[in-house]
Amino acid sequence: MTTRLDPVTAAWMSSPETLRLLAALDGEARFVGGCVRNALLGLAVDDIDLATPLLPEVVMERLRAGGISVIASGLAHGTVTAVMGTQHYEITTLRRDDRTDGRHAEVSFNADWALDAARRDFTMNALYADARGTLYDYHHGLEDLKAGRIRFIGEPQARIREDYLRILRLFRFYAYYGRSEPERSALDAVREERDGLTRLSGERIAKEMLRLLAAPDPLPALRLMGACQVLALILPGPLNFARAERLIESDNNCFFAPDPVLRLAALLGDEVAGVAALAQRWRLSNEIKTRLEDLAGGREKIVSYLSIRELRKLLYRLGKARFIDRVRLRWAEDCKASNGVAWRALLEMARSWERPVFPLSGRDVMAAGIAEGPQIGKVLAEVEDWWVDADFIEDPFSLAERLKAVVQAL
Repeated sequence: MTTRLDPVTAAWMSSPETLRLLAALDGEARFVGGCVRNALLGLAVDDIDLATPLLPEVVMERLRAGGISVIASGLAHGTVTAVMGTQHYEITTLRRDDRTDGRHAEVSFNADWALDAARRDFTMNALYADARGTLYDYHHGLEDLKAGRIRFIGEPQARIREDYLRILRLFRFYAYYGRSEPERSALDAVREERDGLTRLSGERIAKEMLRLLAAPDPLPALRLMGACQVLALILPGPLNFARAERLIESDNNCFFAPDPVLRLAALLGDEVAGVAALAQRWRLSNEIKTRLEDLAGGREKIVSYLSIRELRKLLYRLGKARFIDRVRLRWAEDCKASNGVAWRALLEMARSWERPVFPLSGRDVMAAGIAEGPQIGKVLAEVEDWWVDADFIEDPFSLAERLKAVVQAL
C-alpha cells in the first residue's frame, strides 16, 4: 500500500471540479476520511469529504465568490456542502466535541488538525491528505488500515458514549476493512454500552445497517454482533442465517452486485408482521417496506426446474423485478449446489423477457354485447386469465371465441 496519494492516478483528486473547489478555498483544506481510506486501498471513491481550519461562514463566502453553489447542510457542526453538477463535497471546519449525549454533539471550532483527528471514531478515519497527496496520520491509522485492524481512537467506551451509532459503525467497518476481529477492549465496551442503541433514531440505524449489508460478505460482522448481544436489539426475532449465507455466496460466485434490501429479506424470514414492525421501527421508505413485505408474503411455487410456460406466467403476474427477487430467495433456500446452473438460467431468461401485450380492450368487449360499465373490466380480467393460462395465445379466432363464451356466460 502506498504511503501517499497520487493526484494523477486518483482522478477524483485532480478532476476540474475538485481543483476548482481547492482553488476557491485557497489551499486551506485537506481530504479526510473515506475518500483517503478507500483511495489508499485502491477502492472506488464515491463521497469526497474535506476538513478546513476556515470557519463555516468563510467557507461559504469563498465558495460563492468562486461561483460554486453551497448548502448549509450542517452549519451547527461546521459542515457545508459544495455542489458542482452531480458531485457533492462535504467541507467541515476543524472542531472538537465539547459535549455529547450519545446522539448529538456540541462543538467548538479551532485550527488544530490534531484536535480534529482526536475527536474522530477510528484511527483509519483520521487520515488526511492535502492536494499534493501528502498524508497526515495522527493515530497510526495507516498502519491499522494496512493490517485490517479496526481500532477506536482513545478509550472505546468513552468514544461509544459520545455517539452510540459508533457501535454499528464498528461492525460495518469490520465488514468492509477488517482482517481480524476488533480488539477485545472494543468488543467489551460494545457489550457494556449496547443498550444505548435504543436511543438512536430508526433512520440512523437503518442507514448504517443497510450499508453493512452491502459489504461483500457481511455475515462475519453480523455473527459478531450476535455474539456481542447487539443483533437482537437491531433485528429482533429468529433470523435465517442459512438463507442469507447462500444468497451472499451466489452474489459472490456469480458477480451479482450486493443488494442490501434483498439480503435483509433473506435474513428476516417470511413473517409479514415482523417485517412490517421492523420497517416501522427503522422508518424505512414505502418502497423498501413494500418490497420486504411482498417478499415475506410471497407463496408462489418457484423451483429450479420451472417450465418455460410457468416461468412466463409468473413473470406476467408478478413483473420482472418481483419475480427475480423471488428466484433469488428460492435459490438461497435450495441446499443442492448443483442446481445453481438452473437457477442462473431462470434469472437470465427473466431478465431478457419482454412482457406481452394483452390484445383485447374494452371496445372489443362492448362490440361483443356488453354495455359500458363495471362488467367490462370483469370480462377482460376473465379472458386475460384464460389467455395467460393458454401461454399468451396469439390466435385471434381463439381469443374471439373465448370472449364470446365469457359474454354468453354472463
